[in-house]
Amino acid sequence: MNFELSEEQRAFQQAAREFAANELAPRAAEWDAQAHFPREVIAQAGELGFCGLYAATEHGGLGLPRLDATLVFEELAAADPSTTAFITIHNMATWMVTSFAGPEVAALWGPPLTSGAKLASYCLTEPGAGSDAASLKTTARLDGEHYVLNGSKAFISGAGATDALVVMCRTGGPGAAGISALLVAADSPGIQYGKKEAKMGWNSQPTRVISFDGVRVPVAQRLGEEGDGFKIAMKGLDGGRINIATCSVGAAQGALAAAQRYMHERRQFGKPLADFQALQFKLADMATELVAARQMVRLAASKLDAGDPDAAVYCAMAKRLATDAGFEVCNQALQIHGGYGYLKEFPLERLLRDARVHQILEGTNEIMRVIVARRMLQDGATESIR
Repeated sequence: MNFELSEEQRAFQQAAREFAANELAPRAAEWDAQAHFPREVIAQAGELGFCGLYAATEHGGLGLPRLDATLVFEELAAADPSTTAFITIHNMATWMVTSFAGPEVAALWGPPLTSGAKLASYCLTEPGAGSDAASLKTTARLDGEHYVLNGSKAFISGAGATDALVVMCRTGGPGAAGISALLVAADSPGIQYGKKEAKMGWNSQPTRVISFDGVRVPVAQRLGEEGDGFKIAMKGLDGGRINIATCSVGAAQGALAAAQRYMHERRQFGKPLADFQALQFKLADMATELVAARQMVRLAASKLDAGDPDAAVYCAMAKRLATDAGFEVCNQALQIHGGYGYLKEFPLERLLRDARVHQILEGTNEIMRVIVARRMLQDGATESIR
């Protein structure tokens, strides 16, 4: 059990920290206010390898362990959780393409996706299928060498501004076994994008409904075999839960650092806020919760890297703990700033708004509790989950 980072890991961490300071932090508030999707900056992140962190190396990815990817995502999210969250979603979709597409399709799409020259959206959620993802209704009917795709997806990050869609759809009967995964060009005939949703946070990435009306997709662009889609989705979401948990840790770290600075700068009753014991205790609790969340996330990432049979449970634990703790740290940091924390001139309200949705997506925190509780009530859980 070595809790220290290697020199290589610290190098990735430092590269991400510098990129965040130079490219994200100066413009994050502007992107949020203008609901601007900074595609050109995401492409710059791709030049550093940040768009294919754990994608296959033969297709341009870095092939890093999930643990190493968390180091990069945390540093980026400390400056801009919204843009970083999209980068994590793109990484997940890119990993699916480079891992499960056929050789020709992976060779065609892998390099531009891992480099950030092209971007991908992940399409699982539907208007009537959220937490119950296995009940999705979007269908793909086989017609010769193509599937004909019909249905709709909701809450799709990047929709209307990306180049590729990884779509979970029904090719067989009801339930999880009837779901397959298709890689769909985002400009295919028959695709329509809804209005850009007006959201509480995550404003630097567009969110839209996508409708598919007779969209023809080559069979060669199926990921894995027919019926593998739900398995691929769940494998992707294990990593996705670590990713979004890491974004919460990063947002909380950014908020905590701002609170530390402010407590030294702000004076009331003739002394700095840092001299008030009540605020010292609040800061201590924030730091403790943040470190605990970070270590839980890194443990889950290590379990996923090692192929641990209970990795999905640890990912659910990490997602629940880190997103709850991250939001609370942001909230307490805003409280320390008082009225100034409520102003857009300071980053606290943006970090808070961006972090809130992390408790909902990639499986709600209620569903995370279901996953953990279900495993804990099985035989052998006492020995394996500890």
